[in-house]
Amino acid sequence: MKIGNMEAGLLSLGPMAGVTDHAFRVLCREQGADLLYTEMVSAKGLHYRSRNTADLLKITPEEKPIGVQLFGSEPDIMAEAAENPLLKDFDFIDINMGCPVPKVVNNGEGSALLKDPDLARSIVKAVAEHSQGKPVTVKMRIGIDGCTIRPGEFAKYLEDGGASCIAVHGRTREQYYSGSADWNSIHEVKEAVTIPVIGNGDVDSPGSARRMLDETGCDGIMIARAAQGNPWIFAQIKAGIEKNVTIEKPDFQTVLSEIRRHADMLIAEKGEWTAVRELRKHVAWYTEGFPYSARLRNEVNLCVSMDEMLEKLDDFASRL
Repeated sequence: MKIGNMEAGLLSLGPMAGVTDHAFRVLCREQGADLLYTEMVSAKGLHYRSRNTADLLKITPEEKPIGVQLFGSEPDIMAEAAENPLLKDFDFIDINMGCPVPKVVNNGEGSALLKDPDLARSIVKAVAEHSQGKPVTVKMRIGIDGCTIRPGEFAKYLEDGGASCIAVHGRTREQYYSGSADWNSIHEVKEAVTIPVIGNGDVDSPGSARRMLDETGCDGIMIARAAQGNPWIFAQIKAGIEKNVTIEKPDFQTVLSEIRRHADMLIAEKGEWTAVRELRKHVAWYTEGFPYSARLRNEVNLCVSMDEMLEKLDDFASRL
């Protein structure tokens, strides 16, 4: 699919706060993720020159094409962020209109924008006018509670504002991540706009990816939670869709090798203290489904050094 002046493949790694940092993005790119996004970046954080915000914007050439996902509710602040020199190496700018977290929504940001199509369009227009030629995309949900908006009509507002692509998570803000994604609403968005639409929600296998494409008509697929602890899902889906080939779930030695690489990248990027604490949740995801993994997770959560954590993992591998 073509997003503005940028060519993009079928599969995207969805932006997830606290998950899709540089290390995880690289692992997913290696397995076939075509399009990457940063974690959510606050436009106000850029305005006030927050160091933590700047850290989220560090990327490498191997991640391209990659977009920065901005969140905010003020068109002028969002426009200013689009022109920030820290964004110069990104290929596109994505606007978050889907985050359901209270501290974001209560500030009128994220999925709160679904209540105000005019404001949402104004934000897209402001960013598009100051993006210095970069395509502007939006990630949205299908509504606040299923009754607030018609997702197709809302998406049309975004297209009118200058959006070059829309990713649609088929859940409402009220649902958070519970229940089933409404693929009919994704189809409604696809029918309403002329720009590419990326479907998101409940795709966790080649079969569900194929059904998503068939039932919604979407141009691309975004994988988020299903990639946690499973960067191989991108290779599995591509093999299934493009070659009708099944790639089996990796054995634990393969998983352990990936955890070690993940650990090395986190240490290089953030230092050991932070890396150990951030890797804990990833280890829980990587090892889910293996025998006795609950006990391993409890042990890993008490580790304070990477050597200790990797020793626990090696011991676990010897007992499988």
